[in-house]
Amino acid sequence: MKSAVETLNPTRVRLSIEVPFEELKDSLDAAYKKINQQVTVKGFRKGKIPARVIDQRFGRGAVLEEAVNDALPKFYTEAVNEAEIDVLGQPEVDITELKDGETLNFTAEVDVRPAIEIPDFSGIEVEVDAVEVTDEDIEKSVEQLRERFASTSPVERAAEDGDVVTIDLEAKVDGEILEDGVASGVSYTIGSGELLDGIDDAVKGLEAGGETTFTSELKGGSAAGKEAEVTVKVTQVAARELPELDDDFAQLASEFDTLDELKADSRKRLENMKQYDQATQAQERVLEKLLELVEVPVPEKLLEDEINTRKHNLQHHQLGQMGLDLEKYLEIQGKTAEEFDTETKEAAVKGIKTQFVLDELVKQEKLNVNQEELTEHLMRRAASSGMSPDQFAQAVVEGGQVPLLVGEVARGKALAVVVEKATVKDTNGEIVDLDDEEEETEAAEAAADSTDAPEAEAEEKTEA
Repeated sequence: MKSAVETLNPTRVRLSIEVPFEELKDSLDAAYKKINQQVTVKGFRKGKIPARVIDQRFGRGAVLEEAVNDALPKFYTEAVNEAEIDVLGQPEVDITELKDGETLNFTAEVDVRPAIEIPDFSGIEVEVDAVEVTDEDIEKSVEQLRERFASTSPVERAAEDGDVVTIDLEAKVDGEILEDGVASGVSYTIGSGELLDGIDDAVKGLEAGGETTFTSELKGGSAAGKEAEVTVKVTQVAARELPELDDDFAQLASEFDTLDELKADSRKRLENMKQYDQATQAQERVLEKLLELVEVPVPEKLLEDEINTRKHNLQHHQLGQMGLDLEKYLEIQGKTAEEFDTETKEAAVKGIKTQFVLDELVKQEKLNVNQEELTEHLMRRAASSGMSPDQFAQAVVEGGQVPLLVGEVARGKALAVVVEKATVKDTNGEIVDLDDEEEETEAAEAAADSTDAPEAEAEEKTEA
């Protein structure tokens, strides 16, 4: 076999491959064997039909077609390995010449990972939010905890803001009661905004036994996005009572003996949360600066596939779970279809560039992923997906996604290398020391993953 590579552009090549006919022998033998098992010829046992008879009865062309289809992936892969190119996705194959007994010539056009030069990135400087926990932050945190320990007691008066009402609901669209629009015994806190638009105004002022009708746009269900006539009946009004903020509350709601200890712990937790947010912000801003430094050509076909994948996932998974279609989603977001397309393309381009740049850094810095790092990443991904580690690990293995997870960890480590060499200051002008290695790596992985780069299988060498 002979092969040559022609560079069509920085992200696409054409392989020209010439195969001497004798190298097709194994594929020809396999073709005859396959046809032998599929056809019946009078006078011959199945599987024992001579090649000359198959040629006479079914045509030599059918055998050659079968043999070529069998041989193409093998010779394509050999040519890719020989040329040492990093292909992306499936090739477009064109058989240019097939002479029986002489030669097979074909071309294969395929996207390739572009060559990338990473410049010196030690001069990157970014600014992030300062970690500041105010007394108001602590009060809000403690108040949220207090809300969780609120008690309720029925009252014989009209419902007010903050009350918990028990209600029955019935929704009609075009005069027809919806099958999934009837609910009884629903507990709702007035002012929480957790149900339908307009329900707060509807139930305020009603006592137990009171009933009213209002119109509202349904947020989910079979008639999501449609205007409905909703009848609501209040069956109970209950007042919420918050516990006193004292040492007894601290002992009830936490492991601490005093309210001061509870507040001190709240401050520490809030500081830790803001430090993590600060680290994530640093990763994201350093990544943006890094991408500005590197020229990264994006393969057109890969970009097209990535855009389509993002749109499909949004429409059929995220919006489907919310009971929305794309048109309604754009209306809620206040965006036009053109703006949505532009944003989707920009996000796809950033995702692809991020993956290319960080993968190049992984090679440049000779970064490896050990079993412990992979396991920790798997645990985090499992937690975020709502699955147990065992369930998530099984799904990853069965889906052939282990290389994808390894890539995520490696890219996170590559970004952490860049952040370590960058200058990070907060809004107060203070140097930020991201010295918590575990927190830094975790945040880096989150920042690297947030771009939703293409799946690993889109990058792997694939057969024709």
